Amino acid sequence: MENEGEARLFMSQHRGHVVIAPDKFKGSLTAAEAADRIAAGVRRAVPGVEVRALPVADGGEGTVAAAVAAGFRAVPVKVAGPTGEPVAAVLAVQGETAVVEAAQASGLQLLPGGVKAPLTASSHGTGELIRKALELGCRKLVLGLGGVACTDGGAGMVQALGLRLLDADGAELPSGGAALARLASIDPGPLADTLSGVEVVVASDVDNPLLGERGAPAVYGPQKGATPEDVAELDAALAHWADHVAALTGSDLRETPGAGAAGGLGFGAMALLGATLRPGIALLLELLGFDQAVRGARLVVTGEGCLDVQTLHGKAPAGVADAAAGHGVPVAAVSGLLELSEAQWRAAGFVAALSLVELAGPDGDSITRAGELAELAGERLARMFLGAE
Repeated sequence: MENEGEARLFMSQHRGHVVIAPDKFKGSLTAAEAADRIAAGVRRAVPGVEVRALPVADGGEGTVAAAVAAGFRAVPVKVAGPTGEPVAAVLAVQGETAVVEAAQASGLQLLPGGVKAPLTASSHGTGELIRKALELGCRKLVLGLGGVACTDGGAGMVQALGLRLLDADGAELPSGGAALARLASIDPGPLADTLSGVEVVVASDVDNPLLGERGAPAVYGPQKGATPEDVAELDAALAHWADHVAALTGSDLRETPGAGAAGGLGFGAMALLGATLRPGIALLLELLGFDQAVRGARLVVTGEGCLDVQTLHGKAPAGVADAAAGHGVPVAAVSGLLELSEAQWRAAGFVAALSLVELAGPDGDSITRAGELAELAGERLARMFLGAE
């Protein structure tokens, strides 16, 4: 995958440290585990080299873990899960900045018994995480979206922050997106005061609108158990929700790119929390101090479970490659499965790409041996680009 002359050129031009910045290998390694194992392989090949592990995320699952690995403080919080059951979640806090991961409170993986609840699952727990961050004195909230079980347009999230959603009889609506069809009025309560002076930034690469054929119910609802009838019901209910929110705020954001992220959490955050939307990996790299870590580096190694065409559209490894390119540092990729051609991964800015599946061989198990194979990948990349001792 790499010719000897090219490797020698990189070795002569880059004499500093190595940065290991992978995302998670879903189903086998967390981002931190992947970083540690790749780093161990690099050190085995070149014992004296300085290695800096900086696990990353793109705003979805693993975002809080990446922040904690970068030095943020982990704050355990008990919140409501997607169907109301209590779950254990974690905030990442540093100074007045908090990283809130929606999947920690409202994730698909938290559904009791794995039974999906497309019409009734709620983002209430995500709002509880935000409330806890505010109680801790945080004034900047980074909200990572993705992997949630709900399609409620962020209604549960803002209810947890004091906004009341009332039916025609003045009773509070129950949880879930379907119930929004019965919304008669919104009582904003203390929401504006609660968010006064607070900056909310949403980390997401999703550009879907809230409604329609590219909207949250149609595109992501089926992954959450929604039937075609459920999708139609949720789309109508969210349209009704959007009408009321527009009347309350004077601004209609249902067509805004990203409004459909995380079952419409993007819409709720932008419309009612005043959030701005930023590409997930770029925001997280900034937050984790990647720019400083990569200065003077001789090599960056990134990776994820599968390097494929999705990687090229804003996922973590591509974002790492883009950020490192600004410093003239070569970037190599390690993945569980490699579905890109050499021409594709080179065009994306990688100088090498190793697959755990290939390293395992035709009879190997790349899932259970992922840690061992990640070390082997780190060792091979070190021999390619750093020279071996």
